[in-house]
Amino acid sequence: MEFLISDEQIELLLNDLIDTYGYDFTAYTKASLKRRINRLYTLDNFPSFAEFRYRIRSDETYFTHFIEQVTVNVTEMFRDPAFFKFLSAGVLPVLATYPFIRIWHAGCSTGEEVFSMAILLKEAGLLHKTLIYATDINPAVVKKAAQGIFPIQQMQKNSDNYRLAGGKEDFSSYYTAGYNQVIFDKELSKRLVFSTHNLVSESSFNHFQLIVCRNVLIYFEKELQGKVFQLFDDSLDKLGYIALGSKETMRIFPGVSRFRQEGKEKIWRKIS
Repeated sequence: MEFLISDEQIELLLNDLIDTYGYDFTAYTKASLKRRINRLYTLDNFPSFAEFRYRIRSDETYFTHFIEQVTVNVTEMFRDPAFFKFLSAGVLPVLATYPFIRIWHAGCSTGEEVFSMAILLKEAGLLHKTLIYATDINPAVVKKAAQGIFPIQQMQKNSDNYRLAGGKEDFSSYYTAGYNQVIFDKELSKRLVFSTHNLVSESSFNHFQLIVCRNVLIYFEKELQGKVFQLFDDSLDKLGYIALGSKETMRIFPGVSRFRQEGKEKIWRKIS
């Protein structure tokens, strides 16, 4: 793709986002961010960078559209089934010993993995004593996630993932289909709390036994990854777990020696 906006202009734009809205994207991986900004600039047919920049700075509605377009929201239910299988067999039995369980899904996107977690907890008999806090920087995807409505075309793939993850029921028993969409059982939603949260600029808001943040940190530079790991460390109870995506690692975090990787999956337990 031919880049239409220069590196210097991208830097100007990122500084505008900090000054005007408090959103800091300066530590995101530059190549990916630049590609998504240029795609939006082209799709919305701006005649010049000056007009693009002015629109973002002066029009909050367009700024919301900008955030929706430049943040990455690709996910599916029970993505990486082996991860969920290990979570079910190796982590949930430990969490079951707690009188009350708090889980944070950071960077929850459109909510597919949050509902996957709720299903695992229900099948383990733990959902009734769990609260799952699901957050994302993008208010549009948080709103969508809270609805629990997904395209019916994705259900075959989701059902296959569920089966490979060791799911115990008929997957279709968890949703009602209609008009090319499915809506998930309201019983699952009762234990879910959705809200916006900026991993870059906001602090810890609770203490958790499990933090799930999968396929988000790959878009951050190492310095920002370290800052987010410190936030997770501050938000995690001793002996709690941090679960990452398949291409992510805690090894860049200076405090990693206080964590132990559990099995082959990207799950670390805070041991001291």
